[in-house]
Amino acid sequence: MSSRLPSATRTRRTAAALTVAGLAAGLAVAAPATTAATAAAPPAEDLASRFTLAVLPDTQFYSRYSADQFLPRYGTDPFATQTEWLTAHADDLRIPFTLHLGDIVDRAGVEAEWRAADAAMRTMDEAAAPYSILPGNHDVLNSGVRDDQLDVANEPFNRWFGATRAATQSTYGGSDPLGLSQFHIFEAEGQRFMSLAVAWNASDATLAWAQSVLDAHPDVPVILTSHALINVAADQTSPVETGDSQRMWDRLIRGNDQIFLTFNGHFHGATRQVKQNDFGHDVHQVLMDYQMAYEGGNGYLGLVEFDLTNGRLSLETGSPWVVQKPQESLTSYDQPLLDGEHQRFSVPIDFRERFAGFAPGFTAGSADEPRLTEAARAILLDGFEGPDPISTEAPGNELDFVEAEGTLAHWRFNGQDGVVDADTVIEDIAGDNDLTRPDPADTNAVGTLWEDVTVQSSDVHGYSSDAAAVCFDDSSGSRFSYLTTAPDAPINEADLSQGYTIETFVKMDADWNASANGWSKALTRTGNRSQIGVPETRWDWTASPTALGISNLREFQYTSLDADATLGDRVNWSGEIMVDQWQHVAIVNDPESRTTTMYVDGAPVLRNATNVGGMAWHEGHSWILGADWTDDAARNGWHGCIGETRIIDRPTTPDEWLTQRADLTGFGVREAPSGELAADVSSVRFAGVGFPGAEVRLAPAAEGVAARADLGGAVTAVAADGTWEIVVTSGLTAGEHAVELSQALGARSITPQRVAFAIAAAAPAPAPTTPTPTLPGGTVPGGTASGGAVPTGAPAADVDGSLAATGGDSGLMMPLAVAASVLTVLGGVLLALRRRHIARG
Repeated sequence: MSSRLPSATRTRRTAAALTVAGLAAGLAVAAPATTAATAAAPPAEDLASRFTLAVLPDTQFYSRYSADQFLPRYGTDPFATQTEWLTAHADDLRIPFTLHLGDIVDRAGVEAEWRAADAAMRTMDEAAAPYSILPGNHDVLNSGVRDDQLDVANEPFNRWFGATRAATQSTYGGSDPLGLSQFHIFEAEGQRFMSLAVAWNASDATLAWAQSVLDAHPDVPVILTSHALINVAADQTSPVETGDSQRMWDRLIRGNDQIFLTFNGHFHGATRQVKQNDFGHDVHQVLMDYQMAYEGGNGYLGLVEFDLTNGRLSLETGSPWVVQKPQESLTSYDQPLLDGEHQRFSVPIDFRERFAGFAPGFTAGSADEPRLTEAARAILLDGFEGPDPISTEAPGNELDFVEAEGTLAHWRFNGQDGVVDADTVIEDIAGDNDLTRPDPADTNAVGTLWEDVTVQSSDVHGYSSDAAAVCFDDSSGSRFSYLTTAPDAPINEADLSQGYTIETFVKMDADWNASANGWSKALTRTGNRSQIGVPETRWDWTASPTALGISNLREFQYTSLDADATLGDRVNWSGEIMVDQWQHVAIVNDPESRTTTMYVDGAPVLRNATNVGGMAWHEGHSWILGADWTDDAARNGWHGCIGETRIIDRPTTPDEWLTQRADLTGFGVREAPSGELAADVSSVRFAGVGFPGAEVRLAPAAEGVAARADLGGAVTAVAADGTWEIVVTSGLTAGEHAVELSQALGARSITPQRVAFAIAAAAPAPAPTTPTPTLPGGTVPGGTASGGAVPTGAPAADVDGSLAATGGDSGLMMPLAVAASVLTVLGGVLLALRRRHIARG
């Protein structure tokens, strides 16, 4: 383990302030925790004609990972849980119909995925809960052609969810000649509605079929579903038109006033827009797709309340699966409800007026239903405790992290603000693996400047104790730079066959774009796979053995070889990652379970690697930050920032990660003053043990014995051996003292320990004495010996009370005695007059 204290040659500067923007970003994809108080039952008098339309967005990853990820880890899978919940609460929420938006499976040619989807949807069939379903691009064997160019007889969709199965539902109206599109007419609140489900990449013939359905039912309001219509911008808010949405609008939607609402998936996220058709009426278009979010969507579905009495359409997004997960598996991403702008909304629609042009008899039903969206929220929140509290907090300073046994390298950037040039050294605080930057002129980058790489301290992940990060400007994709270990760095030859942990903090730049920056890498163990025994593959055969980067779909991709390189590549994938937001990424390889698990901000991703133990490497090659390594050269530079990065030679658990805080609980006061100290004490000593590098602070006690303001304020640092000492030499006044001693790393400290003691009062000073005159012969008046003294007002006396005679001249003694008596009386008079004067004043 490395020492955390600065050495004589390597000093680190404490950041003046810690930016916590990354902390907020670490939780950006998770909805705010929702409490039961927000889902109070609606007033009894708030009754209206209402029903709920359910929406199932892309379920592809639920089907793909049901058997090997969801069931082993949770005992359930999201898809099956969704349909079970919808059927269980169909009466409570008045659900007459459900829409599936396509991408039922992830790989159309894999039968196991269709079996998982079949099992989930069969719950709906058995409960007589009608639904429409359509193929997305992942549900057909060739997604690049129009639907009429497919060999529909061999399409798996037709075998599992085609016309034959659809015809068993009471709402089924018919399918197109290909069997890929279908329509249903369902009744709700005494009125009829149509679900028109149009297949992926619909041909002109399919659109003509859809038009014929509309023509045959001219008085029925229509909800159109298709897998791909509107998209969402990179801001995850703004709607974006696509070729599909424009074509469908022009060919089918705008000219048919019946179509008032559309739903689609395919594009990752949630958004909506309102457009006016040729009749001047609103058409509401909604995108809903969570496949790239945590756990492939985390079981989120849409619940759309139609309030026919009050003229409103309201959407709630909730997850029945989250509330059924084992408590110990929950993370901050696991919230029953999503409350984002396009995940929970309500819009006015005067249904009777909107449908008057084609259905003049449309009217609301009986006003006897409560607010169903509120009922849904109450059901989802009932008994849900939520994830356990996050067990970390913002760091106090740059020392506030957990050291991990087996750390091979730990790169930090604090204290290096400015351009990273040829003289800059990024230290490895754990060993001898410092990073430097190659001269851009010596790489195959295009147009690279030294100023393209800088260390900045204005923006870091909120849980990183290193108050700086290195940022790379490679907006073009070819203007890359990187940091590298030296050719002889020990980490280059590290044997990680017994497992490992790689941690880093990364952020994509705000102007990151897929065409220029897709497939860029943040951390790479360089080398050439083709030269270390990897069988030839179609992709990446000459790439590096290990790399962490980002795909063109903004997914974290970790690609690495098993310790046995002949077994080939293993890959982990995250969900969709937002730009301009910090993420903590931990990669943990465990040879015992033969798994590599990627965690993003503490939560495991869905698509993890299996049957992998350890890591193969190419001897004589370095580790680099900021670029990929393919065909024996750097390329694909990172466009964004990289924070502190650590490599450990064993698998670890979250309590050891860089997001955790140093343990300050070992602080102890072993020596301190106690009891009552002597009045003449000149110093007191406090000593004990603590966290190396932490501050020990002595302060007056906040409560209890009145604190002495001048005893406190001392500060010392815990030495490298874990000991500390404070010696106080001032403020040691008589009386009781109470002080508090605490240990702190910058802004973070522990509960102080109290020490109480007292200092004795000084003994009273001896009363002053009056010298007695010495008479001739060495005697004093009254007969005492020369050199003696009699306390003022206490003359020596014989046992009978008479003044003692010492054999002196009695004739002289008498006048002196009389004089003494007169002086005594006069002194008493003067004292009495003084007291009267004071009293009157």
